[in-house]
Amino acid sequence: MLKWAAIFLVIAIIAAVFGFTGIAAGAASIAKVLFFIFLVLFVLALIFGGSLFKK
Repeated sequence: MLKWAAIFLVIAIIAAVFGFTGIAAGAASIAKVLFFIFLVLFVLALIFGGSLFKK
């Protein structure tokens, strides 16, 4: 998920450099959403990850 967020961030930067502001804004929004989903899943894995594998 973090990989896809980075890909969309790079797409947004390249689109902004070439002046495609609509595409840049869309790609940046997608990157932001993917990053926050990754962050939430990462925190949940840190909190509950150890307790899931204990017997």
